[in-house]
This record gives sequence, C-alpha cells and structure tokens, in this order.
Amino acid sequence: MTTKIPKPPGVPLLGNISDVDPSNTWVSLQKLWEKYGEIFKITVLGQDIVFVGNIALCDELCDEKRFRKYVGGPIVEIRKAVHASLFTAFAAEPVWDVHHRILAPNLTPAAAAEHFNEIRDIAAELTAKWRGLGSDSTLSAIGELNRLDLETTTLCFFGRRLHGLTGREPPMIRAMDQSTGEAMKRPTRPKLVNWLLHQSRFERDCKTMRDYAAECLQYRKHNPTDRKDLLYAMMNAKDPETGKAMDETQIIDEMVSMPIGSSTAPCVIASAIYYLLQNTGCIAKAREEIDSVIGESDFTSDHLDKLPYCAGVVRETLRLSAAAPGFNIEPVPGTQGPVLLAGGKYQVPAKQTMIIVLHGVNRDPAVFEEPEAFKPERMVGEAFEKLPDGAKKWFGNGKRVCIGRHYAWMWNVITLVTLLKDVDLEMADQGYKLKQDGWFNLRPVGFNIKVKSRGS
Repeated sequence: MTTKIPKPPGVPLLGNISDVDPSNTWVSLQKLWEKYGEIFKITVLGQDIVFVGNIALCDELCDEKRFRKYVGGPIVEIRKAVHASLFTAFAAEPVWDVHHRILAPNLTPAAAAEHFNEIRDIAAELTAKWRGLGSDSTLSAIGELNRLDLETTTLCFFGRRLHGLTGREPPMIRAMDQSTGEAMKRPTRPKLVNWLLHQSRFERDCKTMRDYAAECLQYRKHNPTDRKDLLYAMMNAKDPETGKAMDETQIIDEMVSMPIGSSTAPCVIASAIYYLLQNTGCIAKAREEIDSVIGESDFTSDHLDKLPYCAGVVRETLRLSAAAPGFNIEPVPGTQGPVLLAGGKYQVPAKQTMIIVLHGVNRDPAVFEEPEAFKPERMVGEAFEKLPDGAKKWFGNGKRVCIGRHYAWMWNVITLVTLLKDVDLEMADQGYKLKQDGWFNLRPVGFNIKVKSRGS
C-alpha cells in the first residue's frame, strides 16, 4: 500500500497557484517543505508537480538509469535568450553533445586552475576598492559580488575586461536578473498575458544579454590573442566525433548561458559573509588557517589544497544557502508507470515532473545534526567524505551537472580567502536576519555591509 503524496488544498481550475508566489518561488517552496516534509505536490494550471526534499529521495532521483534532467517550465522560457545551450537543450537535441565535447576540455579542474591568477587579482581589485571607500560606506554584498563575478567570468572565459567593478553597473547584470525572473513567472501566467504585458521587456533583456556576448565576440575578432580560453575553443575547435564546429549564433548562446550559470557564485559568497558574521568564531578559525598557510606571501594556487577549513566554509554555505536552489527530474523515456519511490512508499506517473528542493535536502535531519546551524567542520575531511552523495548535489547531477563547477568552486574559495585576508566586514544593520529571493539562484536580499582594511 503506497502513501498518498501530501498536497495543499487548492481552488478549482487554478489549483495551488496561490501557494506559490511567482515573485519568490523558491521561498514559497521552502515554506511548503517546512509544512509537508520529504515529498509534496502542487497543481498549477492543471499540471501536477512533485517536490522532493530529503537526501534519500534525492539520491534515488539522481539514479540516471531511472531518471534524467527535465527541461521544461522556466528553462524552456529562457531559451528565448540562449536557444539550445548546454543548460537548456532538450535531451533529444544532438547539439548538446557537440557543444559539451567542445567545451568540457576547457572546464576541467586543470583548465580552471589556469585562471587562478586572474580570479585572485580581480578579487584583490575589489577589496582595494572597498578599502578606499572608508569604513562608513555601505555596500550591497550581492551587488558588489555580482560585479566581481561578471568581471571575472568575462575575462577568464572570453578574454575581455569590462572594468565594471566601479561606475555604472554593467547592463548584463540587470538583464540576467530580469530575464531569469521573467522566465520563472511566465509558466504561471496565461500566454496572452505574457505576450500583452511582459513580452517587450523580456525581449529587451534577452537582446541586452546577446549584445553583451556579441560585443565580447567582436572584441576578440578585432583583438587577436594567443589565449587558449573558452572563447578560443568555441571559435576554433571541432567536435572530435562529428567534426562539427559551433556557428556564431551557437557561440553567442553559450556566451550568454555561462554568466547566467556563474551568477550563483556571488550568491554563495554573499551568503558566506552573512553566516560568518553570525558565527564570528568561524572567521577566527578561517583566518588562523589563512595566516598559517599564506601569511605575508602571495596567495598562489599551491595554497588552495592547504585551506581545508575555508573549503568547509564554502561547502557549508552551499548547504545552508542552497544558492543553486534545485533541479528538475523526470523518469527516463519508456518508463512504465506507476513509478515507485522510497521502496514503494510513494508512486508517481511515468511522465511526472519532479523538482529537487535543495533547501530541504540540505537540511535533512537524518544526515545533518542541528541542520540549521552553520558548522564548517562537518564539511571537512572524513566528516565530509562520509556524507551520502545526495548531500552534495549543489551543482546538479550526472550528465547534466554544471559544466563550470570546477571554475565556480575555485572562484568561491579564492574570493572567500581574499576577503578574509584583506578586509574586516560588518553588517550595516546589526539586526539584519537573512532573507532570500531569486530566480535561477537564491541570494541574500537587503544585506548590506561595511568594510575596512583588516586590523585597521
């Protein structure tokens, strides 16, 4: 006998549309998880969606023999900007395999490590900017880190400086935020409403993003270089299996997709700042490690593997913040229903859309003692190694795992270490409590900081 999957009461025709705030979808899902637990479902405009929020079920849904990534809803909507990119391609589109074989060799751990100096130096530019502002200046943590992320990504992947750490915010940042926000909302509205009231701005934002990519591409064409970066591969490499190359439209597709994907990283570090300021003993431990390993010498790539506690801070922040808040799953084609879950406890139809809610998965009390507490030590050494795979799905799963995860991991650690090494941080509002919103990511809202040179 299976257990009925819990569901909030709905209204005729509209279902549970009032249970999910389209302006803050993921926080709505967090609240539903807090009420219903490891699995629940909602109905929106006639479509049932199942949500999973514990590690055992997450592990089960990550079995690629039974399940695969589902491309639907907001991911389909953002294809307006990126078409069939690595992030948005349907399983049956052969372009995904071609692009992956071209790009993946340039995003291995070794390839990411080649960008260490660039990431470190631009992070140091940001802390130098902060030190020059004076301790009374109030800064948006996520706003500053968004600038850093786009500046670094554009240089490392595409070989161009935007000089966007100061002055007017690069238009790409706002366009990414608005377009992904609109992509999240569009599936909850009638198509006519989308077309009449929201289409023009959505198209403007998509154009802004594609203009950013086209300008970077033209810059490379007009400024030849011997850099063997990601853009070089897209412009020159051929798929080793089919011999196909990427055309200019496909290059721009991936050039837009990459910053959208990397926009999760500043959410991680902004959240890390918050958690550290709430747990100042963790700052002391991290700085003791940094001072012992790096000291007064230059921060180099050789130091990264010698900073396990700092890595633990990043992992624990990934766990608590769920900066990449979830991913979509469906049974593989040909599955005969019903599909049994949790050893037959639950069942879903053979074509059921399911979403893994990492806020819940990452707080599973069966795995994490005091799941709401910030404890970097549980993410270090043997304690981390013993965690089940389902507790480490911050970058997705399997074939469709984030292709830039090694670069993102390094960016997070380098940025965190640079901030703790160079500056002292404090909350502008000492009474601030974490609030999150976001679209394809989750970020701290209204979180402002004050900064001064370390020890001054």
